[in-house]
Amino acid sequence: MYKELAVALGLGTLVALVFLKKRKGVLKAHDGWWGVGACPQGPEDDSIRPFKVETTSEEIEDLHRRLDQTRSFPSLEDSQFNYGFNSKYLEKLVSYWRNDFNWRKQVDKLNKYPHFKTKIEGIDIHYVHVKPKSLAEGTRAVPLMMVHGWPGSFYEFYGIIPLLMEPSSPDDITFEIICPSIPGYGFSEAPHKKGFDGVCAAHIFNKLMKRLGFNQYYVQGGDWGSLITTNMAQLEPNAVKGLHINFAPPGKAGLLMMLSILFGRRFPKLFGFTEHDVKRLFPTMEKLVVDAIRETGYMHIQSTKPDTAGRGLNDSPVGLAAYILEKFSTWTDPEFKNLEDGGLERKFSLDDLLTNVMIYWTSRSIISSMRFYKENFSKGLNQPHAKLPVYVPSGVASFPNELMHSPKSWVTQKYHKLKTYTPMARGGHFAAMEEPQLLAEDVQILLQF
Repeated sequence: MYKELAVALGLGTLVALVFLKKRKGVLKAHDGWWGVGACPQGPEDDSIRPFKVETTSEEIEDLHRRLDQTRSFPSLEDSQFNYGFNSKYLEKLVSYWRNDFNWRKQVDKLNKYPHFKTKIEGIDIHYVHVKPKSLAEGTRAVPLMMVHGWPGSFYEFYGIIPLLMEPSSPDDITFEIICPSIPGYGFSEAPHKKGFDGVCAAHIFNKLMKRLGFNQYYVQGGDWGSLITTNMAQLEPNAVKGLHINFAPPGKAGLLMMLSILFGRRFPKLFGFTEHDVKRLFPTMEKLVVDAIRETGYMHIQSTKPDTAGRGLNDSPVGLAAYILEKFSTWTDPEFKNLEDGGLERKFSLDDLLTNVMIYWTSRSIISSMRFYKENFSKGLNQPHAKLPVYVPSGVASFPNELMHSPKSWVTQKYHKLKTYTPMARGGHFAAMEEPQLLAEDVQILLQF
């Protein structure tokens, strides 16, 4: 009892100090030039151009030739996905890709929503912009930007777009959806200069929304998208009316977090920990250190020498598919690594998985997408955006199989106007693609506040 009282007194003192010191701050960003060469004189071309995903016979023939010439290598016996992508299942995947996958059909599917490009700070920004077909008289659609991460793409949102744009309940809000490609991903031009990080992407996306005529709007993101949309809210708190994320990794380790790590297993209620929180956080060394090291080798490579590994992936479609789809296995459910097929077809179709891979392949964007890690991590973990809270109304969807877990008490240290924190029933890292209905429902809940 005395130990618990001492912890409570210490925690109360900490909270008082935090509130005394709390001062609102706004993240600052400056206009950049990410195009080739020096920034030209004169105003920037702010025209918006229709864009269409296209393919050619030559592109498909080149892909097939490379698939035919792949050199297989056997996996270890009884290794499943524990050493990475299982070779036996990879052969099945490649066979389907070569003989059954219809890229032209998937291109038509990609083009079912309108695509556009516009130049901002010297680079072409690609985005999908979908407006509701019909609205009740006197109502307006709410603008919502949804931002993907790595190794995903704008295509992740194709399942959730109709749920948000044409909700089944008359009480739900109807959205107008904007899904951009992060610069260097998919059909957005890659920056030609060093230093393009999440804050730079957020600055450009805020500019995009203003160019589209929106003075106020909502934003949603997962993976890198959660960082970018968080930065958008920090940069433009008066423009971003609400923020929803489905990836909230632990922030800077302050005293409250350290106390909860030290005493949370013994006194979970004192820190507001649920049974799921305890399961995900303890034992601390295994859950927060060993598991993180086990699943972040790719991050170290991409944060240091992305061009080296990326060069091989840019040349080999099979290598690219293995590298990307291994994440769609393990990050969807960590137990999938114990299955021969990685559980990939339990949650996704091969057509959807390969369409995402093809966006990287045909745009030749894997290297530039990997560079985003180096640009963000090479500046250190103590950047201004990491120290600044978020003051716009926020919501977090906490999926049980997400890579990293943050209890509500940790999330509120960053997001000071947290309106919703929802422990989701199921799902992992690629929530919009895996569980679009659950994610759409949670986005709707945030907007009720």
